Amino acid sequence: MSLRGGHLLSLDTVSVEEILDVLDTAESFVEVHQRTIRKVPALTGRVVASLFFEESTRTRLSFETAAKRLSADVISLAVASSSVKKGESLRDTIATVEALGLDAVVLRHRSSGAAEQVARFVPHVHVVNAGDGQHQHPTQGLLDAFTVRQVLAERRGVTGRETGAELFRGLRVLIVGDVRHSRVARSDIAVYRRLGAEIRVVGPGTLAPDALAKWGVTVSHDLDEVLEWADVIGLLRIQSERGSGSFVPSLEEFSRHFGLSTERLARVSPDTLIMHPGPMNRGVEIDHAVADAPQSVVTRQVANGVPVRMAVLYLTVAGGEGR
Repeated sequence: MSLRGGHLLSLDTVSVEEILDVLDTAESFVEVHQRTIRKVPALTGRVVASLFFEESTRTRLSFETAAKRLSADVISLAVASSSVKKGESLRDTIATVEALGLDAVVLRHRSSGAAEQVARFVPHVHVVNAGDGQHQHPTQGLLDAFTVRQVLAERRGVTGRETGAELFRGLRVLIVGDVRHSRVARSDIAVYRRLGAEIRVVGPGTLAPDALAKWGVTVSHDLDEVLEWADVIGLLRIQSERGSGSFVPSLEEFSRHFGLSTERLARVSPDTLIMHPGPMNRGVEIDHAVADAPQSVVTRQVANGVPVRMAVLYLTVAGGEGR
């Protein structure tokens, strides 16, 4: 099923044309995001359910803000006080909220493949994956690509739309940290590869999944060896909630070998972009000063989450029609 009028479940099945469709549409929504009255009527009368079965602050608020700026009605499920806590299955929960007359579900779930399951349960409801287990986080991958294109286009004095995928061809992207447990890494790799970037991953061998070679990604275990190669450095935290703390001797040891310190930052080009999907563990994978350095686009990533998610909801739910 195509993205327009369909679902967004994984970036593995999204074409280059569809990725650019999202990025170009998001660019048009940046202007809406900057208005005094930040609304368009694209999803008036539509109902979007925000179902987060894992804790989230940035992503949930970003999606709900995006839906409201498109004039959708938003139903937000507080899992801590829902029937899920009493043992209700995902399928029964979806059946319950479906009875409310939903047009779309934004789903975050601890189980990989949960979004695809929901799309099968309710094929007439548009499903957007907001993160499923260790599988993918598609909108994070899209907003990371959007942010990179936005910054590089600004440096040229043009819009991202004018450049298409050109700025990604030959772009050198370094992903550092806990790739094994990171759905963001999988999504970033999928979108950057499709757009023509070259990708390297660096981290402890225990946190590099075996599938990396199949993904066409070069693996290194020495950050200092590859640091100056990168045009973009994407940092990932150690995901202790998924057991990854047991994959490294200590956070201090991880930080010493794979943290982006001020000393390491001094070796990279001033044009290199420093990215992080959040939440950041300052002092572990990224120094305080690095997080706030001129090369850091972390705050811009957060801001871009709203227009990118507006674009995804607009394209899936409204099919890109009726703005």
